[in-house]
Amino acid sequence: MVNRRTRKIVMLGVLASISVLLSLVNWPLFPSAPHLRFETADIPVLIAGFAFGPGAGLLVSFVMAVLMAAITGLDGVVGAMMHFLSTGSLVLVASLIYRRRHTLGGAIIGLIAGSIVHTVLMPLVNLGVIPIVYGFSREQIVAMLPILFAFNAAKSGLNSIITLVLYKRVSWLIKGFAAEQKESGILLNNR
Repeated sequence: MVNRRTRKIVMLGVLASISVLLSLVNWPLFPSAPHLRFETADIPVLIAGFAFGPGAGLLVSFVMAVLMAAITGLDGVVGAMMHFLSTGSLVLVASLIYRRRHTLGGAIIGLIAGSIVHTVLMPLVNLGVIPIVYGFSREQIVAMLPILFAFNAAKSGLNSIITLVLYKRVSWLIKGFAAEQKESGILLNNR
């Protein structure tokens, strides 16, 4: 019989793999900023955070960010760090709230709060990192702040809505996974 830790690692690996695959399919949301590309890769990460807790969500986010940087070569370490901060901020806040209030209302509040943190944090991170790493002036980044806020709000909002719709539909798989563990006398203690 496979132990609890192995099952959890396998499930997190599957969610990270799905996230990487989803990140390869992306498109611009705003014609004026084609470099800001939307993808649904945050959804499996949010599902991991809801099902297994904030630490698991952050781990899946980290693995996905590193793999994406390795596969695409886009922006290397800086790109991986930015992707991790982006997805990590959303999943951390959302799953922390959902962990404390394990209801539909808690999920909605968590996703809204995570989206707000993500929307505010990422333009500020761009303001701090992009001028240093890529040589853009702060004025150029400040001029882009409205589109950065709009993009991050749309990205986190759309991913949150899709997660909310999908989580209940896939939770049977996660719950079945957890039920198998409970039947074998092992409880999930980090939910």
